[in-house]
Amino acid sequence: MTTDWPDAVERVAAYLRAAGAEARIEEFEQPTPTADDAAKAVGCSLGQIVKSLVFDCDGAAVVVLVPGDTRASSRKVRGIVGCKRARIAGAEYVEQATGFTPGAVAPFPLPRVSRVLVDRLLLRHPTVWVGGGSERHLVAVSPAELMRLSRAEPVDAAG
Repeated sequence: MTTDWPDAVERVAAYLRAAGAEARIEEFEQPTPTADDAAKAVGCSLGQIVKSLVFDCDGAAVVVLVPGDTRASSRKVRGIVGCKRARIAGAEYVEQATGFTPGAVAPFPLPRVSRVLVDRLLLRHPTVWVGGGSERHLVAVSPAELMRLSRAEPVDAAG
């Protein structure tokens, strides 16, 4: 157990340990706040990087997981969730809803998020990389394990 990680990264690590997760947290020398930065640091395709996008859906926080080379469709999210308005949340809302800063959002643990949706495009990879709680930490995980850990629903959210 590493004790010199930032608190948010340790929260992710504790969640992974408690869940008996098959995942690993890696720390990078360079920050990885964008999907491009993360793909370069990891040495993988942009499609293997998971963007954890926080949507404000009529006041409810919904996290949408999409590949780094894809955009989420607000229209599709609205239809899936059944809300009148779905919009990408601002930085303050993201931090309040997830406990993570933008550019470092992990898809778990998310106690104040009502739903997590994962775009089916992510399911085609053997390993994907998600935010680990800071701009220098990423988690390598299989898509099946990502779905289990985040309690995500597979959807078509790309637009």
